[in-house]
Amino acid sequence: MSTVLAPVTRLPKLSRFAWLMGLYAENHRKLDRLFVPANLASGHYLSKGASGLPLRVEVIEQHKFTTELRLTYDVRDPVTGEPDPSAHIRLYRDARQAEATHCYVGRRWQDVIGMYPPPAELIGHRLQMNTFLGKWLDHLAGQGHGVATLMPAPAPGVA
Repeated sequence: MSTVLAPVTRLPKLSRFAWLMGLYAENHRKLDRLFVPANLASGHYLSKGASGLPLRVEVIEQHKFTTELRLTYDVRDPVTGEPDPSAHIRLYRDARQAEATHCYVGRRWQDVIGMYPPPAELIGHRLQMNTFLGKWLDHLAGQGHGVATLMPAPAPGVA
């Protein structure tokens, strides 16, 4: 009896850097669909979703090709007083990429990987931050947050 083997098709490996760039593109799509940040003026906005936990969207700055923003809940870390969780995002409109430049989920990146991490460790940390951002954006969409729920709001601490 003869044995016939199916040909093995090898798929090219995706580098960690290529995976990170893919996350940036996916996060841009999710963020743009949720809040259309390019159309928002600089300032603070609140969105109330189904959970009742208000999401704060702070558009820090609008540049020609980029938007800098911060997403957070109005929940403070009891130790540091910082909003937790919090993500600072740079949205590159021309490249259609959204990069979480830093996140605060209990600790700062310097506390996690040090001031001068090796490149592989830095890419690994960026993968974690941007994976977190993608999952958080999915959660926000599921909770009903979006451009229709955004309302202008005063800066935190301003009555």
